[in-house]
Amino acid sequence: MTVRPLRLLGDPVLRTPCEPVVRFDDALARLVTDLLDTVAEPGRAGLAAHQIGSGLAACSYNVDGQRGYVTHPRIVELRDSIEGPEACLSLPGISATRTRADYAVVEGVDLGQEKVVVAGSGELARCLQHETDHLRGKLYIDDLTGDERRRVMRHLTAPA
Repeated sequence: MTVRPLRLLGDPVLRTPCEPVVRFDDALARLVTDLLDTVAEPGRAGLAAHQIGSGLAACSYNVDGQRGYVTHPRIVELRDSIEGPEACLSLPGISATRTRADYAVVEGVDLGQEKVVVAGSGELARCLQHETDHLRGKLYIDDLTGDERRRVMRHLTAPA
């Protein structure tokens, strides 16, 4: 079992769009295992490969007993919307209220290059959106507006 250290805000990999997976080999299998082991830690819902230092298009999730991974994830359906709390392992100690779709469907492939479809509502939908954003080099705080954005930005720029 390998729990990899997390990359934190300021690490350029978090702002770099992911590279497509072109080799489905042992190295990718190790990355997926590390993603699954790292997201299995208590209090973790999702993890993008960026967050453990890889620039490949892969993420894992662990929400309400549903645990898995997807390479090349892309959102194919979003429905409804809900406002709720969101946080990120790469921005420890910070959370914000933001709106996301309440239902999401992500398609991608597994290690055998077989199609994978992950669908969910509530926290799983939020997780799927959050992780696919990561793989585009986007953080959840980027879409905050108004008072919530000002509050988070004050927290991020406050002296340590």
